[in-house]
Amino acid sequence: MSPILVLNSGSSSLKFALFDRAGAASRIAWGAVEAIARDGGRLWLRTAADGVVIDRAQAAADPAAAIDLALAALASARLAAPEAVGHRLVHGGPLHHAPTRVDAALLAALRDAVVFAPIHLPAAVAGIAAVSARFPGLPQVACFDTDFHHALPEVARRLPMSRAIDARGLRRYGFHGLSYESVVDSVGAAQLGRAVIAHLGNGASMAAVVDGVSHDTTMGLTPTGGLMMGTRTGDLDPGVLLHLLRTGEDAGSLERIVDHESGLLGVSGRTADVKALLALRGSDRDAALAIDMFCHHACKAVGALTATMGGIDTLVFTGGIGEHAAAVRAQICGSLAHLGIAVDAARNAAADAIISVDRSPCTVRVVPTDEERIIARHTARLLEALDPS
Repeated sequence: MSPILVLNSGSSSLKFALFDRAGAASRIAWGAVEAIARDGGRLWLRTAADGVVIDRAQAAADPAAAIDLALAALASARLAAPEAVGHRLVHGGPLHHAPTRVDAALLAALRDAVVFAPIHLPAAVAGIAAVSARFPGLPQVACFDTDFHHALPEVARRLPMSRAIDARGLRRYGFHGLSYESVVDSVGAAQLGRAVIAHLGNGASMAAVVDGVSHDTTMGLTPTGGLMMGTRTGDLDPGVLLHLLRTGEDAGSLERIVDHESGLLGVSGRTADVKALLALRGSDRDAALAIDMFCHHACKAVGALTATMGGIDTLVFTGGIGEHAAAVRAQICGSLAHLGIAVDAARNAAADAIISVDRSPCTVRVVPTDEERIIARHTARLLEALDPS
């Protein structure tokens, strides 16, 4: 039985992994193409059998070129060609959320949905096209980050606007759903109870999850809303955008400002990299302010989401920052003692699976996210449903 290839395409990086089709549980190989269309490009590949087989400086001009590099790297390692490819899609627009076999109709719908996620969807669509060019006829499956939140209660899903606008597909979609699904799968719905899951990375969001089901989330119509992020503003007073429009900005420049020039980068004036900002904050006021604002926004979100659930049993940190930045975890949790959140400093520094103190009313966990495994599983299940033989 041939393996399943998973492609997780971002605007500046591509993660890829090859899984055994049987149960989609065994990871055969994994790697990444980093810093796409930027200086410092890198390609690396590891296999379960041999460890690191490729790790070199490698420029990729665009997402399609990154896909080609990944496919060539897998072939050079003499790994079996995939039986199918599963893709992470940030947004499917109003029409698509469940895992779906890629066909011409879905591709047309995805191109129409680019307006909902202009940073992420073009890279994913380019990835689908690159696979089609290399493996014509190979089954491809789209797995959407919005699926986890699709059944949000109306009070959370609905924007405070007219029903006519709601009917146009303008609603809270929520994102990072594959990551949240991975956390629920890893820890267990019953063990989580009433949980706030914090996916903190260059893109950041949180979700209130009750018994494994999304109850509310910070991101809204697009991945720009919610928490302050690496280069994105998160939620803004709409009046700020109206003011900028009235004083000379246009839609294109607004998109650049809110998606690429704000967040940690905008406040620090230097970088969106949390590791670098933490190193600078003792000597750079703006770096310190950027970290403090990020943690302040995160604290507010934990409190707000906890209120919607009537309490909190578990707080989970995941994503690049959530998993690796102990100082950020400590600062966020340090302001949440009133919710029964208390972190053990040594456990936090070691990024233990549980970092809260013993007998804490709220268990605080660090859970590595594994979106690729979830995508592989959805792809395998869809292939089985389409062809049970």
